[in-house]
Amino acid sequence: MLESLGWAGVALQIMALTFVFVIGAAVLAALVLYIVDRSQSRDAIRRNYPVIGRFRKIFTELGTFFRQYFFAMDREELPFNRAQRNWVDRASKGKSNVAPFGSTRNISLPGTTLFANAAFPPIDDQYASSEPLLIGPGARTPYNAPSFFNISGMSYGALSAPAVRALSRGAKTAGIWMNTGEGGLSPYHLEGGCDIVFQIGTAKYGVRTPDGALSDEKLREIAGHEQVRMFEIKLAQGAKPGKGGILPAEKVGEEIARIRGIPVGEASISPNRHPEMKSWTDLLDMIDHVREVTGKPVGIKTVIGSVEVFRELFETIEERGAASAPDFITIDGGEGGTGASPQPLMDLVGMPIREALPNAVDLRDEFGLHDRIRIVSSGKMVNPSDIAWAIATGADFVTCARGFMFSLGCIQAMRCHKNTCPTGVTTHDPHLQKGLVVREKKDRVANYAAQIVKEVETIAHSVGVSEPRQLRRRHMRIVLPDGQTRPMSELYPSVMPEPKPETSPDAA
Repeated sequence: MLESLGWAGVALQIMALTFVFVIGAAVLAALVLYIVDRSQSRDAIRRNYPVIGRFRKIFTELGTFFRQYFFAMDREELPFNRAQRNWVDRASKGKSNVAPFGSTRNISLPGTTLFANAAFPPIDDQYASSEPLLIGPGARTPYNAPSFFNISGMSYGALSAPAVRALSRGAKTAGIWMNTGEGGLSPYHLEGGCDIVFQIGTAKYGVRTPDGALSDEKLREIAGHEQVRMFEIKLAQGAKPGKGGILPAEKVGEEIARIRGIPVGEASISPNRHPEMKSWTDLLDMIDHVREVTGKPVGIKTVIGSVEVFRELFETIEERGAASAPDFITIDGGEGGTGASPQPLMDLVGMPIREALPNAVDLRDEFGLHDRIRIVSSGKMVNPSDIAWAIATGADFVTCARGFMFSLGCIQAMRCHKNTCPTGVTTHDPHLQKGLVVREKKDRVANYAAQIVKEVETIAHSVGVSEPRQLRRRHMRIVLPDGQTRPMSELYPSVMPEPKPETSPDAA
């Protein structure tokens, strides 16, 4: 007993000494921080309120996470709210997206799109799937694209290797194309066997000479891959119109440097435009050149800043002839995208996709290029309503980046540019990449794409047509500031005459 009390006494003494030591260390640390805060001159709060002023920064950083999980309502967050992210999460896991007790969406907000249901929609056996659509009929190797929904440009380097591998394998399963982004063609893009669109950015990554010019030899090498179906010349993207891509130095390892053709360990900042391109004529010359060298369809990606300026592109095409036109035009919105970007460009520059897309479609159709140029809609298209809106507006295809990031497990932690992505999607930290298991995530990518197509078909069915590409602007109503709605076909009259509504569900 005495021996046990002796050990208990020793234990209590150790605990007491430890407690005193911890308190002393805390007091000493507070004293050091007090002196540091009082003597520094960069932060007024810390200087006036030493030690406790540090909690302001801590709480500010933690506020993002507390709002996301505890305080923000389902429809409040930006850039994507919880309802949008949860839809993608359930779809990618193959779960039902049936919801109870009515919509949580505020349908009275001006600009909201509502679809006009048909009185007598087609019955279940009158469904049809969208057929493949030909791109680049004048190219030596045209592309018959199977799906209207595809993966938008995300570079290897900005994305991790496991993320690219999962996207490639999932795209193959879903039968959709995958855009490389401007970072070049990596083995991980090719791994899954999916169709690939190779993007040529302003730095010409992957197809550049040492001084940054376009290399015909490397173009032919890339085009030699059967999987590479098309080439896309990027003029601008939604995250940073008017500025080139940004890849932090910590992400430029040996492999990425080799794929892109740039120095190891140096930040890579692309020019804000293609230096050799000073006019629409120069652009069409480059399109002709790349198409001739590769033999494959060539398009452009851009953000519209002015309809009047964009009209000049079509006027130049009209002067030169339809054969010189891009085979497709990808329209991105100015809402900002996956790329790290200066906030003024992300917030303030570029026409929103809801205005840009109908104007781009109308210009194409006005100049008689409806069957020559395919329109691809990009820019914050993650849920079925977004894709259905774009197709009804006149887009032939829709591409999505952030929706597929969500399908990989992205939680919108807003750490894409810091190499600290907690889900392994946008980091090259091997420890963090372990969280992204390719064999699991590839299925989620495929499930997400399949669910999007299925639910867009459901929307098409509800408005009275048998498949999505029969959607038209007259099938949508837009909420006005006074709370009333008007058909989109009245607000944005289509240049192409819309067929009259069928009077019978069995009409031909």
